Amino acid sequence: MSFSVSSSVSPAKARILAKHDDDVVVVSAVRTAITKARKGGFKDTFPDILLSHVLRAAYAKPGLNPALIEDISVGNVLPDRGGASAARMASLHAGIPVTTSVNTVNRQCSSGLTSVNHIASLIKIGQIDIGIGAGVESMTNGFGKQYSESEFSAEVLENQFARDCLIPMGITSENVTHDFGLSRYEQDVFAAASFQKAAAAQKAGKFSSEILPVKAKVIDPKTREAKEVLVDYDDGVREGVTIESLSKLKPAFTKDGSTHAGNASQVSDGAAAVLLARRSVAVRLGLPILGKFVSAATVGVPPRIMGVGPAYAIPKVLYVL
Repeated sequence: MSFSVSSSVSPAKARILAKHDDDVVVVSAVRTAITKARKGGFKDTFPDILLSHVLRAAYAKPGLNPALIEDISVGNVLPDRGGASAARMASLHAGIPVTTSVNTVNRQCSSGLTSVNHIASLIKIGQIDIGIGAGVESMTNGFGKQYSESEFSAEVLENQFARDCLIPMGITSENVTHDFGLSRYEQDVFAAASFQKAAAAQKAGKFSSEILPVKAKVIDPKTREAKEVLVDYDDGVREGVTIESLSKLKPAFTKDGSTHAGNASQVSDGAAAVLLARRSVAVRLGLPILGKFVSAATVGVPPRIMGVGPAYAIPKVLYVL
């Protein structure tokens, strides 16, 4: 299929849509289901095997010889048993040869995106032709440790911004609502609409093509009996959520706060991987091209309101374009 860029398209959009041999393109993208930590389908599954499943699927789906994958970057906030070591083990288990290098990166909530950006950058500057940007998290296994100020340098903590890095995420959410004047009602309206859209999309099977079904062992917490289940859907999506039902939930972090279990993100387990390549290489190998990686941007914001990061990064990346 071919197409031409209409003369009515803006010059900036035309540049984005234009195809060049050195473009970074997406060859495949796959993820596991995203399940609830501690009680979902992956609560008894280690992150290294989740990662192995998506790495294997990322190259098997388009029929790529794994020996052609030159580098893998894995985003991981809660490194299990050494971070890079577990990611390396997962790649080897996935059938990727020992000659393919692996690294892990932690940029908190955007760690997986950072890994994709890292691989895209390596392709863009000519260091590699094919790589995988991935992400994995098992909040069942790694989430919950709280750090006290006694575990950090007193001199560093004299800097208020540095001290604010220890503020729990839930409190940073409350800070955002306070600083920007967001009411609980506004948040609940948005959350209810999000649940409703997700439930409708799930019911229509719109997520099915991107989810890799994974067989997992689930242990009954009472009987300790283990059974094998097929995890193939996001178990945090709830049908029937309304503004009224959300209004009954108690604040989770402060007595008079507005962040609660229904309008905040859940703690989750899951993994994802994106196979990227230089366009000329993808064409030569007969690989599918799903899309083109154009650009990315990051911006630092005050730690006490860290959740506003996208509001500053999005204008930056659009300006770069």
